[in-house]
Parts: sequence; C-alpha cells; structure tokens
Amino acid sequence: MKGFLRALPLSIQHVFAMFGSTVLVPFLTGLDPGSALIASGVGTLLFHLITRGKVPTYLGSSFAFIAPLAYYVGKQHEPGQAAAGLVLVAIVYAVMSLIVVAIGFDRLRKIIPAVVVGPVVSIIGLSLAGTAVKSMASVHWDQAIVALLAAILASLAGSRQMRLIPLLIGILVGYLYSLLRGAVDLSQVATAHVIVIPHFVMPQFTPALLFGMAPIALVTMVEDLGHMFVLSEIIERDVTKDPGFSRVLLGNGVATFIAALLGGPAQTTYAENLGVLAITRQFSSRIIQGAAVIAIILGLFGKVGALIHSIPVAVMGGISILLFGMIAAMGIRHLIEEKVDLTGMKNLTVVAIIFIIGIGYPNNGIAFATLAGMLVYWLIPDLTRRKA
Repeated sequence: MKGFLRALPLSIQHVFAMFGSTVLVPFLTGLDPGSALIASGVGTLLFHLITRGKVPTYLGSSFAFIAPLAYYVGKQHEPGQAAAGLVLVAIVYAVMSLIVVAIGFDRLRKIIPAVVVGPVVSIIGLSLAGTAVKSMASVHWDQAIVALLAAILASLAGSRQMRLIPLLIGILVGYLYSLLRGAVDLSQVATAHVIVIPHFVMPQFTPALLFGMAPIALVTMVEDLGHMFVLSEIIERDVTKDPGFSRVLLGNGVATFIAALLGGPAQTTYAENLGVLAITRQFSSRIIQGAAVIAIILGLFGKVGALIHSIPVAVMGGISILLFGMIAAMGIRHLIEEKVDLTGMKNLTVVAIIFIIGIGYPNNGIAFATLAGMLVYWLIPDLTRRKA
C-alpha cells in the first residue's frame, strides 16, 4: 500500500505531462478525446507488455498524422477510412520491426537519411499553419493570444515542472480567461453521460490510404528512434539493444492498431514524459503503467470528454500556433544536429522537393513529399560531386 501511495503522485505527474498533447490531437482532427485517452492508456500498457517492461515511456497521440486525420474525419466525415489508414500504419510498423530483426538495427538507420527526415518533420508543422491561424485563431484573438503567451511563458520562464507541461498550462490559462469572459459553453458538460463506453470503428480501406497515411510512419519511426536514444541516456541503459528497437516498433504498431479500432489517433512515444523521467529520476515502468490506467479511467468519464470539447476554439488555436511552429523548428534542428551538408546541390534538391510538395500538395502532401525525397536521395546520383 505504501508503494502504491508513493507511486501514485508520480503517475499523476506523467498524466499531466501527456494530457495536453494527447487531447489536442483529437480536438484538431474531430476524433473523440475520451477515445484518445483510452487508446493512449491501452496502447501504453500493450507497449510495455511487448517490450517486457524494459522501456519506461508513455505513448500518446501523434501529431504527425493530424493533417490526414483532419481530412478523413473532419472534412470527409469518414472515420472508417481514418481507422483503415491507421491500420496500414500499424502494419508498416510491424513489417519494419521484422526488417530490423532481419537486417539489424544499424542498417535500418541508414535507410532513412537525416536530409529527408528533417524537412518532413518541418512540413508536418508548416502544413498545419493555416489551420492554427485562419481556422482556429482568427476569431476572438484575445483568447488565442492569452493561451499562446501563457504557454510561451511556461516553457521559457516557468519552473522545471512547468516546462514539462507548457501546452496544458496554456490551455488552462486560456480556458480560465475565456470562462471569465463568458465565452465558454458548459451545456454539453451538464448533459453528458457520466460513463461512456468507446465505440469500435470498422476500418474502410481505399487504395488512396496506402499513399495517404502509411508513409508517414517512416517519420514517426525516426521520432521513436530519437526518443529511445534520449531515454537510454536518461536511464543509463541502451533500450535499442535490450529489449531492442524491433520490439519498440512492434509495440508502437500494436498500440496504433488498437487506437484505430477505438476511434483514436496514431500512437507515438512522448518526449514530455521523458522529461518527467529526467527530473524525477524514477524509472520504474510501474509508474508509467499507473499513468496509463489513470488515462483509461479519465477516458471512460463522458463528462471529461465534454469538458474538453467546451474549450474555446480560439484557445486551441493559440496553442496550435506554438505547437505547429515548434514542430517545424524541430525539423530544422534535426538537420543541424545531424550536421547535414546543405552546400551540395543534391541535399538542397531533396529539401526543396520535400518542402514544396509537402506544403503545396493538398491532403496527402506529407506522404508524397516523404516518398519523393527518398526517391531523389537514393535513385538520382550526385554528379556534381563526381565532377568536383
């Protein structure tokens, strides 16, 4: 009992760390926040089962799939197609897990070069800029600015604990401000059911999904890889070797598959929770699993989902400005950290192709940009360097 009481506050802290990002994705895409919380909890528990409890990390909603999910769910009103796309993503994860086992972990790292990963990460954020500024924050700018400033101050000037949850703080401050202005509609909270059982979603496969969502999994795999490197440094144990990156990929794939059936978004490992580990120095997987159970319980309460839906659109728009901008900046940072040489024409061409296709092509631009970038990198020789 003492162990439980000691672990509970640590689990709750992990819930706070992941909560803002996990519920933001369904808010932006039209999915149910409660289903997203349940999916993250169940997915995390399955991930820990597959990785034998040796990878103390939390899985939450992935931002990489916001654009296609918003298209299929928000615009086309086809949740079945969105679920089918995520099933394909899960299959890609499973296949890549087998490939890692077959060819080895070191060879996998060479397949997807940094010059492709960096700009793809950037366009994930840049392609959503219009959603944040025009669709969400264009009305009631005061609410958007308050939420944005609160998140910025929390991330730059807050305590170590506050810097772990800047999105959540921004949402809470923006919500309180909107509440004081009388701009919050709580009618849905009053009428919502106390307990809500998530509805299973039947996937509806179409050929377009193969190119629309599955290739983005390559980007999130690289994100997982980066998180595993950071986690290994924090806990001073190489998790890419034990239990192995193949199990990490398989666990993420299974979590995404379950999320698809539950009507939730794709799952990915969360950097926010790695920060909690770094500060608390408490590396027990039981603590993370406790956070997963709490997330499932919260997702089953209908009034929690209704309360999330009552957050003003402008507040989420202000948060999205920071979030999407940070995603874009992270892509640039990846190029710098990997010391990608942009003085040569081939690398410049790869980056240029990815940026223009990713931002300019509607709906499935990120996936096409990823494929185009990899084709240019691997199939077109760099004759300029040979002449030099």
